[in-house]
Amino acid sequence: MALSARNVPDTLQELWELLVAYAKQETVDPLRNLGRYLGYGVGGMLLLALGTFLLGLSLLRVLQSMTGDVFDGFWSWVPYLAPVLFYGIVIAVAVSRIGKGGLGTPAPAADARATP
Repeated sequence: MALSARNVPDTLQELWELLVAYAKQETVDPLRNLGRYLGYGVGGMLLLALGTFLLGLSLLRVLQSMTGDVFDGFWSWVPYLAPVLFYGIVIAVAVSRIGKGGLGTPAPAADARATP
């Protein structure tokens, strides 16, 4: 069945609408989902950073107030070393986890050829 001259504009209009709907489906919707994913990620990162900072600060305050005269005089700098070490350990753990998947992902299997 041949298309009449009257159906060609309608077909082109329908084709244009289909193209626009497909472009929105493949670009705008995934970007909207990505924005939501990034929003939750940034929010979680900020909360974890704040919690880690407060833990380090509380460690410092405990060492300053609960140890009595142990860290007086020359040793007054020692309580400040504890949060630095704590933050260093947290950073080391975070860096070691980069690119290895989540905590629930199984470790990659050892190479069978490397068995002794």
